Amino acid sequence: MRLIIEILLMGLAVFIGAKLVPGVTVDGYGSAIIAAVLIALANATIGFILRLLTFPVNFLTLGLMSFIITVLMILLVDSMMTSFNTTGFFAAAFLAIVVALIKAIFGAIAGDKE
Repeated sequence: MRLIIEILLMGLAVFIGAKLVPGVTVDGYGSAIIAAVLIALANATIGFILRLLTFPVNFLTLGLMSFIITVLMILLVDSMMTSFNTTGFFAAAFLAIVVALIKAIFGAIAGDKE
């Protein structure tokens, strides 16, 4: 049940982020959920491998490389979906920041029940 709620909240965060960030469009809430799931899967697979390979650079840049990898995963999902579009790297970077902030707000509201 918690996984379904997390997916729905991530979809809502992507949907709200697409409305707030210029240069990012999503066709609807369903497309936002699919985009959120694909971004999470890309981060968990390809992003994980890239983070392992770039660990020394990530360490030296204090995590900036990890952020860039997340932006690249958003751009990857953008190229895979026709209903989720970004105009480029900076729009995807702003979307990543906005989605992270929205997820932090959701986490603060919901609190940790574990």
